[in-house]
Amino acid sequence: MSEIERGRGAAIWSQISAILAGEIIRGQLRQGEQLPSAQELAARFDVNRHTVRRAIAALEQRNLVRTEQGRGSFVQEQTLDYPISRRTRFTQNMHNLNVEADLEFLEDARETAPPKVAQALGLDRHEYVYRVETISRADGHIVDYSTAYFPAARFPSLPAVYRRLLSVTRTLNELGVTDYERRFTRVSARLPDATTARLMKQPASRPILYVQSINADLRGVPVQYGITRFSGDWVQLVLMAEP
Repeated sequence: MSEIERGRGAAIWSQISAILAGEIIRGQLRQGEQLPSAQELAARFDVNRHTVRRAIAALEQRNLVRTEQGRGSFVQEQTLDYPISRRTRFTQNMHNLNVEADLEFLEDARETAPPKVAQALGLDRHEYVYRVETISRADGHIVDYSTAYFPAARFPSLPAVYRRLLSVTRTLNELGVTDYERRFTRVSARLPDATTARLMKQPASRPILYVQSINADLRGVPVQYGITRFSGDWVQLVLMAEP
């Protein structure tokens, strides 16, 4: 017996979407599991790939699957609750969530601070900053694409130390900042630009969580201004109330 009814009832793409949704809900397709390719699903249901893509798009709208550029569609995993507090630390957050985390260093550059960055770090015009670009992953999934700025005059050896340690906390500690606190966090949802979509391996039509932040040492002097682009499908930000 055919899995779908033709010529009456719901549209064929809607029936396919419902069948796959049922398999996900029943656990026949597990969290993180890759769906069969569009060609394989088209053969299974005896339809064209356009119909399959419309069915997958409907599953994406229900947040049951996610599609990664160049890889395919996957059953959506449970989102990560990522705490934002006065002492936000990526490694510690991932440890608390019991997930395996890693950080990929993309590039660094010494450049004149853009006006917004200079203001955030309390720098004069024409002072230099180090810009550091990274990708963070948890259990193999991209959590965020981050751009961090640090005062170059205060931390002249920062790029080499960061490349070696791959950690903001350990890098600042080695450079004399034994502790720091989050002084400012602003969260918004927006569509990624082309570079962000490519690096995060997601469609440009899927929103990200765009987070701007300032970290300061315990004297209140800013040490880092960051822009972090979180995967909206994979991460849920939790703003923690401070005592």
